Amino acid sequence: MSITVLVPGALTTVQDAGRRSYAAQGYRTCGAADSYAYRLGNALVGNAPGAAVLECTLRGAEVRFEADTVFALTGAESPAALDGAPVAYAVPRFAKAGSVLKMGMAATGLRSYLAVGGGIDTPPVLGSRATDIKCGIGGLSGRKLAAGDLLPIGACDAGALWQKITAAQLDRPLRDKAVRSGAYPVRVLGAQTLPLLRAVAGPQDDAFTEAGQRSFTHSVYTLTPNCDRMACKLAGAAIEMKHGADILSDGIAAGSVQVSADGQPIVMLADHQTTGGYAKIATVISADLPALAQLRPGQRVCFDFVTPAQAVQAARRQAAVLRQVRNRLVF
Repeated sequence: MSITVLVPGALTTVQDAGRRSYAAQGYRTCGAADSYAYRLGNALVGNAPGAAVLECTLRGAEVRFEADTVFALTGAESPAALDGAPVAYAVPRFAKAGSVLKMGMAATGLRSYLAVGGGIDTPPVLGSRATDIKCGIGGLSGRKLAAGDLLPIGACDAGALWQKITAAQLDRPLRDKAVRSGAYPVRVLGAQTLPLLRAVAGPQDDAFTEAGQRSFTHSVYTLTPNCDRMACKLAGAAIEMKHGADILSDGIAAGSVQVSADGQPIVMLADHQTTGGYAKIATVISADLPALAQLRPGQRVCFDFVTPAQAVQAARRQAAVLRQVRNRLVF
């Protein structure tokens, strides 16, 4: 079983849950930028939680299924068609051998995901299939996909899986938008409704003045063009520090909010480096990082502090939603 890439789109890579436990050796985690859409796609097609998928940025790929395949699209929704017939997002679909799936430009959001029954079965590197383009490992030869690439699919009886899905009437789109796209908080400022990113206090939060911490939680920040899978550089009210931004380099996690010398926040995403030398005022909680991963330059966000217990509770609520979707196929 395999998929042939006909048109790769702007940036399409193989991603999974990430390369864990190798930061001490200098390897980045990588993995899906929108972890919620990634996990939802795998749940819809009955995959194990860590199965590899395709992540498409802004414009989707065009692929041919070389064998019967069950698939699902999640994340940023774009016009999609299977052999010319429209394909909805957040619902499993069956593709016959030779069928062609075309994904267009995302109307909103930034990253779309294609999950297939059995998962993308490229060789794992350090326990993960996630593509790390900078290090040149994972995925397909550690690079973004190109026209003509052939991607193996893991073992899956597509016919039996599809029978199971249709017998349970699971071949219908998820109606609840909060399940389709994730449920994320917002802040209403007059006529504006802006994404609200919840964060726990960072390891150097005491390096910032009270005025700086207030700026962080009471200001609006705009995503600059300097945003990619590694990090999002934001622009807005300067965050005041007591003695400058530089620290002895220490560990970086996904969601870490570094503040550069100009007082502007930088939020780390999936391809973040393993260490950094700017003070970190906060860490965006894992449950809200998917919302940031779907924003485009020019869009605006707000921040607010929560406790570690509240962060854990939010992650558990999100996991419970995904578990309900996955459990529909367990009978």
